[in-house]
Amino acid sequence: MKITLDVVCGKWKAMILLKLNNGTLRFGEIKKSIPLINHQTLIKQLRELEEDGLITKKSYPVVPPWVEYSLTDYGKEIQPLLNQMVEWGEMHLDKDKTPS
Repeated sequence: MKITLDVVCGKWKAMILLKLNNGTLRFGEIKKSIPLINHQTLIKQLRELEEDGLITKKSYPVVPPWVEYSLTDYGKEIQPLLNQMVEWGEMHLDKDKTPS
């Protein structure tokens, strides 16, 4: 379980992985799809996901910079778990947040 938590428990990592589940995205597209994420935080989270082997980064030598991110096969393996987390959250969205 620790390995799973290490891989997806950055504040935005699971969200980034879910966004990439739909296909390759440019940096700006990821940033636009997660408007609350800070620019530097997004860079850090993407770097960590890349280091963990969950995503790949492809840079194109053009100006302005063109960088694309996509899931690796390893990253695709975690998608069913992330989808279950989304479903669980949606089922419990209307639950009272106050303790009994």
